Amino acid sequence: MTSTVPRSSAGEKRKPAASGGATGRRERTRGTSLRTRFRRDRTLILMTLPVVLLLLVFNYVPILGNVVAFQDYDPYLSDNGFIAVFQSPWVGLEQFQRVFQDAGFWHAVRNTFVLFLLQLVLFFPIPIALALLINSVIRPRVRAVAQAVMYLPHFFSWVLVVTVFQQIFGGAGVLAQALREHGHPGFDLMTDPAVFKYLVTAEMVWKDAGWGIIVFLAALAAVPHDLYEAAAMDGAGRWRRMWHITLPALRPVIALLLVLRVGDALTVGFEQFLLQRQAVGPDASEVLDTYVWWNGIRNQDFSYAAAAGLIKGVVGLSLVLVANKAAHLMGEQGVYKK
Repeated sequence: MTSTVPRSSAGEKRKPAASGGATGRRERTRGTSLRTRFRRDRTLILMTLPVVLLLLVFNYVPILGNVVAFQDYDPYLSDNGFIAVFQSPWVGLEQFQRVFQDAGFWHAVRNTFVLFLLQLVLFFPIPIALALLINSVIRPRVRAVAQAVMYLPHFFSWVLVVTVFQQIFGGAGVLAQALREHGHPGFDLMTDPAVFKYLVTAEMVWKDAGWGIIVFLAALAAVPHDLYEAAAMDGAGRWRRMWHITLPALRPVIALLLVLRVGDALTVGFEQFLLQRQAVGPDASEVLDTYVWWNGIRNQDFSYAAAAGLIKGVVGLSLVLVANKAAHLMGEQGVYKK
């Protein structure tokens, strides 16, 4: 009598057990040498190398210049401004004390936070609403045209944006001339400090709302249509589908962009405010970016401006960390994982 071996046992003898999916991949990655991984991914590395070099040259190397915030920097001590850094005397925290004692600095901080809160309330939700509106359009051609029209102003410079608003809302603009032709007094919103914060917010909405639409439309494209069909079969209307399917799909992207926006709270714009500074005056238009520029470039007080800019960077980093922690508490990933 011949003995029979079960197929499962024979199969186990012939074929060794394979490693589990993710664990096996991690073990194979750890077992791969650095040279092998470089040869495997050399094309991707070469593609990202220019970006890394740009970041190093324009973002990380200039950080070394913050050393002048602890000096009484004088660029005329040497024919080379870089050599003058080593010849300038050290003053410790004297520049930071000057910044905190300057009423103009706190006025710029107040204007910056007021404009940030106004833009957060009026500007941040608009790309979300426009993305939902465009996504609800059935015809692809109409959707593409609407997205292109809204996205086009993003490529305009701030000089052109301010000029367009000047031609519409200025004292010699279209609306003011139309009112005068019909016997009504004209107006000039471009020189009115009381409405300046709303004006710059409207300029930002017109220029950059289309850019934000792209991000939210990309997130909406990843939502399976089966969810909408199943909800429709269960009797959910348009609004209930948007509330229970669309908005939850956008929640991680909204949290991420909100964290980045909060971290960028002290950077509400530079060119936009500098171009309109003379029209409305510094009391209404002075923000931290223009304050640093005015003291550092116009007044050539480089150490003082560096100290103010360093304070702005530290506060911005702190806001990013706090906002990201809040995103984690709400169950979102934020900028980085826990």
